[in-house]
Formats: sequence, C-alpha cells, structure tokens
Amino acid sequence: MSHSYVQNIIHLVFSTKERGMLIPAEFQPRLWAYVAGICKKNEIFVHAVGGMEDHIHLLIQVSATLTLAKAVLTVKSNSSRWAHERGQKVTWQEGYGAFSVSASNLSTVEQYVRNQAVHHRKMSFEEEFVALLRKHGLEFDAKHVFG
Repeated sequence: MSHSYVQNIIHLVFSTKERGMLIPAEFQPRLWAYVAGICKKNEIFVHAVGGMEDHIHLLIQVSATLTLAKAVLTVKSNSSRWAHERGQKVTWQEGYGAFSVSASNLSTVEQYVRNQAVHHRKMSFEEEFVALLRKHGLEFDAKHVFG
C-alpha cells in the first residue's frame, strides 16, 4: 500500500491541578478558542472543545505522525502559558484520559463535549471521569485516579 490511512479520533479529558476552579466561566470561550488554535497549528483536527471551571474536554483527530502524548503536552503547555500571560493561573494536572471514538459516535460525543454545563448539573467531574473509565473498559484503582 503506498498511502497510510489513519483515523485517530480521541475524546481527551484533563483537569486543572488538584481540580481547582481555575477557569472562570467568562474566560472559558477564549481559552477553548486558543486551545483549538494550538491544535490547528499542530495539525490536530478539532471537532469540539468544552469544559468547566475545573476541566476541559477535547474531541480531536490526531495525525499518524503525532503521538497522543506529544499532542497532549503541546496543548497543556501552550494553553497554560497563554492563560498565565493573561492573568489566569490555569495549571493542568499531570495525567489525562484519552478515549477512542468511532466515526459512528462522532456527533454524539461532539454534542457531549459542547454541552458540559448542562451535563454537570447532574454529575461532578470526578463522577464523570470514573464513568468514562468504566464505559471504555479501563481498569483503575479509585484511590489513584485523582491522586
């Protein structure tokens, strides 16, 4: 085969350090837009960005030449630096959750990412993250998930 065909659609989730409320609601649209810009500059296709005061969700497509770990590091380091330059002390936790998304579920996950405020009326970030781990069949020790 002379070409590579890759579809790496990822639902990426990570929180602020110690899940602090570091992203004020009025700053979120600017931060989400900046994160999308970081992705575009680094050839990461963005389907959706959303989140709350203590975490962010991205629905992205990572190219075949970029590792997921490098993509996450790029988004975290650049967005944190940018936020600090604007007087917002946004610091991200060390870890993250990355979940594969099939093309058939793309619109459902995109809607989920964009509607975080509605979703979090019913569920905390901690509950949401554990539910995502369970949904995707990932083994975990609850006492180590949040440090």
